[in-house]
Amino acid sequence: MTISPVTGTDLKNWGHAPGPRFPDLLDKANEMLASGESRDAIRHALAMQLPPPPKQYALHAAGAVTFHENLTPADADEATNLEKVRETMRVVMRTPTVIGGAIMPDACPAGPVGTIPVGGVVAARNAIHPGMHSADICCSLMMSDLGGADPAAVLEAAASVTHFGPGGRPQGNRFTVSLDLLDAFRANPFLKSAKTIQSAQEHMGTQGDGNHFLFVGRSRATGRTALITHHGSRGPGAKLYKAGIEVVEGYRKRHSPETLKQNAWIPADCEDGQAYWEALQLIRKWTKTNHNSIHQATLEKARASASDRFWNEHNFVFRRGDIYLHGKGATPAWGDFAADADAAGRTIIPLNMASPVLIVRGTDATHAWGFSPHGAGRNWSRTEHMRRLGTKTPEQALVEETQGIDVRFHAGKVDASELPSSYKPATAVTAQIETFGLADIVDQIEPYGCIMAGELPRFQKIRQSRR
Repeated sequence: MTISPVTGTDLKNWGHAPGPRFPDLLDKANEMLASGESRDAIRHALAMQLPPPPKQYALHAAGAVTFHENLTPADADEATNLEKVRETMRVVMRTPTVIGGAIMPDACPAGPVGTIPVGGVVAARNAIHPGMHSADICCSLMMSDLGGADPAAVLEAAASVTHFGPGGRPQGNRFTVSLDLLDAFRANPFLKSAKTIQSAQEHMGTQGDGNHFLFVGRSRATGRTALITHHGSRGPGAKLYKAGIEVVEGYRKRHSPETLKQNAWIPADCEDGQAYWEALQLIRKWTKTNHNSIHQATLEKARASASDRFWNEHNFVFRRGDIYLHGKGATPAWGDFAADADAAGRTIIPLNMASPVLIVRGTDATHAWGFSPHGAGRNWSRTEHMRRLGTKTPEQALVEETQGIDVRFHAGKVDASELPSSYKPATAVTAQIETFGLADIVDQIEPYGCIMAGELPRFQKIRQSRR
């Protein structure tokens, strides 16, 4: 009588996961079978080789972990907005790794209930949550002090060199990317794909769309011209986010299936966690280089020079000991948040295209987990904003709301969702920064003009040639 061998399917049915030890287990099983052992005896013997069951993490009880509020509603719209933010933050706080959080004056919902809001901060122990830094990883701002340069000339130069809208720069018009940086991408398991490398090359020197901008203005304190850019990590960051979300879903299913998918995490001290942390730092380096490339190209075109330059991110993960601080639309407000943080402790908070950009010095407030807001935030949706405009066209509203300011939509028509009226009042956000002691305002950059992508076609059809 022929005895059927033990197969890989048998091992998987017995609970063994394929891996480096799989061939050895098969050999041992079939040796035991050949010596006359029963399949039940073999299964029992090999059970000693099974890994321990994965550790399970239960959700925190509702209300067990709390968050700080740094927002006082000024009207009914903001009260409604705040209640929605509270609702989603209460659910976020139940995530097993989370030890606390905060909301900023610019807080507003950003997805289904249980998703970290814009203007939200979440502190987690020994865990990195990709869903909490969002797909626009390292969305950030950079400012260059251009001294006595003519702001009109700077804006004109910037318009000729920057790139807004979807996609990257075409071949022949690309900015150089460091070979060392590309090699570092290739060495990282989260960044090594050919598509990520390609996007890192094509998207250098681009700013994307949405609320990203290039702003030119003058300092109230010195009268000097300033150039400010706002954008994230573009294609490379989006691809890292996607890869991170795929990996954390495996951890979630094994260790905490009750945790919402958008709040899944990678243990920071495991191999995947260390690789993801390194990938975040490389994406940060790419994004800073992207800002620098646009500033330098503008300066060269305008024949200007920069005497000072600094930057800060507001969609990122920061580490203080074993606590990982996730800021989604929140600006780090402690002096050494990064090795290249401004020596004077300054960070940048824009409000809207017609209001001054705030230059602040953080206070590391404990009730904000060390953060300040990243902008003005919104109280309602794009659809609701259009309803409130009534019979006004976006073009008419733009003229009314930005008198005397040179506003350009580089890749499309006027985007109504970026009008000043679509954001919370700049004066109210500024006042709450001071009321809650989140930062000290050290300067304000008065607007001369700005460039944004504008409203782009929702669908772009590409005609395919026929043979």
